[in-house]
Amino acid sequence: MLPRSFFARTLLLVLLTLMFSKILTLVYLVSNEDLLVDRQYSHGTAMLVHAYWASGPEARADLENITGLELVHQSQVPTGEIHWPYSGVFTNQLRDELGDRTQIRVQTQEQPAIWVHQPSYGEQWLKVPLYAHPLRGQRVWLVVSWLTLIVMLSTAAAWIFVRQLNYPLKTLEQAAQRIGQGHSVRLLDTSGPTEIAEVYRAFNQMAQDVEQASSDRALLLAGVSHDLRTPLTRMRLSTELMSDAEPELTEGMIRDIEDMDAILDQFMAYIRDGSAEPCESCDLNELIREVVTPVNAGEQLVRLCLEPVPELALRRLSIKRLLTNLIENALNHGGTGVEISTHLERSAIQPSVVVSVLDRGPGIDQSEGEDLFTPFIRGDRARSTKGTGLGLAIVKRIADSHGISVQLLNRSGGGTEARLRFPVPTL
Repeated sequence: MLPRSFFARTLLLVLLTLMFSKILTLVYLVSNEDLLVDRQYSHGTAMLVHAYWASGPEARADLENITGLELVHQSQVPTGEIHWPYSGVFTNQLRDELGDRTQIRVQTQEQPAIWVHQPSYGEQWLKVPLYAHPLRGQRVWLVVSWLTLIVMLSTAAAWIFVRQLNYPLKTLEQAAQRIGQGHSVRLLDTSGPTEIAEVYRAFNQMAQDVEQASSDRALLLAGVSHDLRTPLTRMRLSTELMSDAEPELTEGMIRDIEDMDAILDQFMAYIRDGSAEPCESCDLNELIREVVTPVNAGEQLVRLCLEPVPELALRRLSIKRLLTNLIENALNHGGTGVEISTHLERSAIQPSVVVSVLDRGPGIDQSEGEDLFTPFIRGDRARSTKGTGLGLAIVKRIADSHGISVQLLNRSGGGTEARLRFPVPTL
């Protein structure tokens, strides 16, 4: 029943809203005749006042007998009543016809009447009875009710309109975020309006291309890493066999082979982002203790300052790999004084668990910023140490897949802080 074009749907909704609003206004004007009656009655009253003062004494007496007109002293004139908008319409109409200096008072409660005074009357006022009682000020609530109803309906229609516009875009935004985090995305439904359907088709094609490219890259790196391990193993065996002839050369070659093997391990770790691993409820403090225990086996290299935090839905092995990389990075570049702290940060917008890995190393150059999380990019202060440049890239990739924010900050007094924020859905 609805048109296929998104533009046509939007136009139809706006037209229906305007038409419904106009129908409500028309119904009010047709059903509430008070304003029209007031204008007619005020015009008749002005004509009656003109006729009264234009007549002679006998004609005035006849008018008083027929219409109930009466001259009264100003001390007998009561205080006027205000019934918006009826009395305002009535008095403005009379002043337009009788003159700006005309004074008018209206009473509708006890003895409905209008009192009219002009400078030429002296201390007298002309009293005009309201037999038909057209000023029904007690019905003002009807005007307010209709206006309130129109505002509510217009607001509801606008809300539906905005929701219809926003929903497809929100769906597209969520799907794009999932692709950015490395997750696979279910293809979007293309049965909606034509404009959105075309955007969804283009997005689906892009998502398939990205997923295929990621799969090809992972397959390529995995194949290269696997194929290189066999010659590296043969080289190590051959080197160990010739260790007696050239012991120093042999040790250097073995170290180089071990470095190449570690590089291949880093490649494989970068490929395996953990997206296939299921999430489970984990105690983050317990995961940190599991990672730190082997490091502190010989001596206490890492100090723990852990506060109670709520359990989170995490990929256990991926988070342990993330923590391991940060701790190794801190030990390699920071030396001693490595600490890990956790605490719950309450916020009205999004509470989060904050994990900080701190060291007392040389710190980082803030101008390098996010470049440190790029694969194979290493900070200037870390170039003299061993490493592949993939450690922080792996940290960033795992963090993005969990919706975790990661920052590298300089500490006061020297050193670096790697700060992780784990969003907490509910407290």
